[in-house]
Amino acid sequence: MAEDFVTLTIGKQKNIALIAHDNMKPKLIAWCEENKEILKKHFLCGTGTTARMISEKTGLPVRGYNSGPLGGDQQIGAKIVEGRVDFIIFFSDPLTAQPHDPDVKALLRIAQVYDIPMATNRATADFLISSVYMEREYDHVVQNFKKSVEDRAQTL
Repeated sequence: MAEDFVTLTIGKQKNIALIAHDNMKPKLIAWCEENKEILKKHFLCGTGTTARMISEKTGLPVRGYNSGPLGGDQQIGAKIVEGRVDFIIFFSDPLTAQPHDPDVKALLRIAQVYDIPMATNRATADFLISSVYMEREYDHVVQNFKKSVEDRAQTL
């Protein structure tokens, strides 16, 4: 029988998702510019407008998905499930209501489920980007979801 937990490895080159609410986009762009030398060593993706603006302002290549309210948060969540996003920098705006708040909560939840490092503010982003793990692989243990589903199916 399979183990209850599995070890996943975040590679030396990280797949980093960059996301920002409208009021926070300038702050994320400035942060990306300040950390450009580190970020250019990794694969970057992001939600629509944020990805485009970071690319235009910093010259960093950022693969863009849909805008957050048009499903971009869900696309990034799906990439987490597929093992194609290892790390999230999400400058969220806690003082402004967001029309796609359920999508944002779903993204935060799936990142927690898959034990993905995630910064929701500049201070945390600074700590993460300066971590020794930015330069090397990182093994983390997550629940074996396939086994959990199989076990649950047996009890129904």
